[in-house]
Amino acid sequence: MTSPQAAAPGPVAAPSDLGGRTALVTGAAGGIGRACALRLAAAGAKVRAVDRDAAGLEALAASAAGLPGPVEPYVLDLTDLEAAEAAAAGTDVLVNNAGLQHVAPLEEFPPDVFHTVLTVMLEAPFRLVRGALPHMYGQGWGRIVNVSSVHGLRASAYKSAYVAAKHGLEGLSKTAALEGAPHGVTSNCVNPAYVRTPLVQRQLADQARTHGVPEERVLTDVLLRDSAVKRLIEPEEVAEAVAYLCGPQASFVTGTSLVLDGGWTAH
Repeated sequence: MTSPQAAAPGPVAAPSDLGGRTALVTGAAGGIGRACALRLAAAGAKVRAVDRDAAGLEALAASAAGLPGPVEPYVLDLTDLEAAEAAAAGTDVLVNNAGLQHVAPLEEFPPDVFHTVLTVMLEAPFRLVRGALPHMYGQGWGRIVNVSSVHGLRASAYKSAYVAAKHGLEGLSKTAALEGAPHGVTSNCVNPAYVRTPLVQRQLADQARTHGVPEERVLTDVLLRDSAVKRLIEPEEVAEAVAYLCGPQASFVTGTSLVLDGGWTAH
């Protein structure tokens, strides 16, 4: 059996096929969003990097120095829905990635947290799509990529808000695909299982502390239990899938979900 710590494949060389395009990536200061911002900049896009973490965005912009496309920090809290919609104006490529997690039984789940998760992970993507579509429709081209999750296709206990948001995002993405097709706009989801991000690292630490077991046991016995490939996904692997859906080779791919789950949903 492959070790959970087995190395992921190295990054694929980035073609410059998004030159002249403007891409907006939410949750861009770290994890998947950071990898997507760098990958799209490497493909030539001017990236509008959206996050509420100003310091993280500055570090991202510094890391992007020398890439074909610039990365422009855009500090924004996505609970400000009017500002989110305005930020998407003039966008050619929209990557809805920002997310948060809270783990609790339904009867103990804080209603305010449920509301915040749905606002950031479902309502904000709707407003961003709404803000981006007039420009996309006007030019007859656009790419919407929603970073969903295996939890957009399957449920797990104690993650009601996250699962509900991701399932809703799947429906929003399909609706955008149907409406956008006559205008040259595609809309798809990317569905990773557990990715090596700070959010997942916090889950490892929290569950290890709660159950009194090493983090490695949480990784193998909980997070990777249903995955045939016994390792975490690297953010760069998800970014490659996003870049593929934005490129010309994927112009006929719309209204679907590109699953990167290591065989989880093959059961």
